[in-house]
Amino acid sequence: MLILVGLGNPGAKYASNRHNIGFMAADVIHTRHRFPAWRKNFQAEVSEGTIDGERVLLMKPQTYMNESGRSVGDAVRFLKLAPSDVVVIHDELDLPPGKLRMKVGGGHGGHNGLRSITSQITDGYRRMRLGIGHPGDKALVHAHVLSDFAKADRDWLVKLLDAIADNAGELVKGADATFANRVHAITEPKPERKPKTEAKTDNEPAAPAAAAPAEPPPKNAMAAILKGLLAQKTRR
Repeated sequence: MLILVGLGNPGAKYASNRHNIGFMAADVIHTRHRFPAWRKNFQAEVSEGTIDGERVLLMKPQTYMNESGRSVGDAVRFLKLAPSDVVVIHDELDLPPGKLRMKVGGGHGGHNGLRSITSQITDGYRRMRLGIGHPGDKALVHAHVLSDFAKADRDWLVKLLDAIADNAGELVKGADATFANRVHAITEPKPERKPKTEAKTDNEPAAPAAAAPAEPPPKNAMAAILKGLLAQKTRR
């Protein structure tokens, strides 16, 4: 079994914070792969299902970020799993917005959720680092992570979380590099190609320009989640 842990803070007050991108990723995976309803266990909201035939326990600790390790530790010990059976999905200040990197082990980099988890199960777990960008001044970090995503962030956020959910099969198989490469291929903007021009005779009419294909709408699950989060921000 694999435990996928999305990190965040519980409650509507924090729902659309940058710090809660781990919760958002867990919600999209939950919807996309048709997991059963969330229930309470291990001091968390949990849901057990399968992704590409592999058993997966999704978790959203309800202990608040800086005590996430209590929840994760309870689950790991009860299920008799190793730290390597855990993937923690969290926000990353040191990556530009929309970037994803996979990592195993290492320090917590000042992230209180990782600090707490490491204290409970060691640092041998896998991390899915989701870039939210750095405000540029250490004194502004606290306000930055506990601020809501802006509407301008919607496009890259929807694309990133959809790509994570669509390629979660590689994640549960342990193919972290393949998973990261596939997400990168989807989320990285493609360079524009200039159309080739052909020589025309004076009497040959120019061909009408082809209409640009319409961009497909974001998948309904992620669009609905983001719409709800942004609506909460507007109401506050």
